[in-house]
Amino acid sequence: MPEDPLKALSDMASDAHARIQAAHQHINPVVEVRRGMRDAGIPADVMTIDCLRTRRRITLILHDEQPGVLLYQFVTIADEVGEDFLRMPLSDITVGTLFEWMQDYFG
Repeated sequence: MPEDPLKALSDMASDAHARIQAAHQHINPVVEVRRGMRDAGIPADVMTIDCLRTRRRITLILHDEQPGVLLYQFVTIADEVGEDFLRMPLSDITVGTLFEWMQDYFG
């Protein structure tokens, strides 16, 4: 397990972003790390991956109280955050996983 899960996730998202842009020029995702939850006192880091063309968003959350687990959901930009999050061991997330999610959900 990496010492800084957010950095590891950010690095994977950057690599997946580059792969998506090379493979699918019509998909131009915007990756952003957000501080809002921490600023509001919630011990979690949030990353969003948006597709402005489809108005869809993948939300990824690393919660301090659930170490080693990635919470994620597929929503629209208008919805921002849904109620139900899927869970996956962070160790199972790869550049390929993020690439496939972007390709399938944004394509």
